Amino acid sequence: MVTDRRSQMLEYVIEQERVDVSELSERFGVSQVTVRKDLDHLERNGLVRRQHGYAVAIAPDNLRSRLAFHYETKRRIAEAAADLVPHGATVMIESGSCCALLADEVSRTRRGVTIITNSAFIADYVRDGQAAVVLLGGDYQPESQVTVGPLVEQCLGGFHVDHLFVGVDGYTPEAGFTGKNHLRAAVVAQMAKRADQVVVLTESLKFPRRGAVPLLAASQVTRVITDSRLDATMAKHLADAGITVSTVAVG
Repeated sequence: MVTDRRSQMLEYVIEQERVDVSELSERFGVSQVTVRKDLDHLERNGLVRRQHGYAVAIAPDNLRSRLAFHYETKRRIAEAAADLVPHGATVMIESGSCCALLADEVSRTRRGVTIITNSAFIADYVRDGQAAVVLLGGDYQPESQVTVGPLVEQCLGGFHVDHLFVGVDGYTPEAGFTGKNHLRAAVVAQMAKRADQVVVLTESLKFPRRGAVPLLAASQVTRVITDSRLDATMAKHLADAGITVSTVAVG
């Protein structure tokens, strides 16, 4: 199907960052004319950039493109996380593609829920849902569409929730959960102090992978929700660290 091919093409461009049209034609078994039409569609939707003879992934922190990468797996992770959110709950949701899909799932299926977030993308993404949204103010990072800095930490002072849901860029036994940006990591640390349970939502490919900055120690995380491709040795390591590991089936 055209939609499936375009989704797979987008994933490949994101993985490779820059791909020749002829390579895409050969990989997906279609003409270069068809590839160009697919890329035009993806570009119109803000998912890739076209250069002469090439497709280029847009900024790696852009959530719109990241949502399309392994979308079905992320959607299943989000649905599993939503099972932890009862009607009427107040939750914190940090930025990330799995987190955005969780916010959408909760907003569509739960009554009387309030979402506290520092993600302007998430606030906009759920605007047609039924959840109330508290967008934390602070210094704005336009590429990732999140707020950071001391103002966010001040805003957090008035809240306490049962669950914080957060995405990560990697995990290793030595470094714990890691991220890419130190300012966002500082916000996550403050959010974690104001939640009874911290739940990490991420694909199994993040294990083991190491981001640039520390995010959370294993001892700070209550649960990890990921996919069934998680290595058994890593799953045991997480369980031995006191983390409940939940997996969703993937094809």
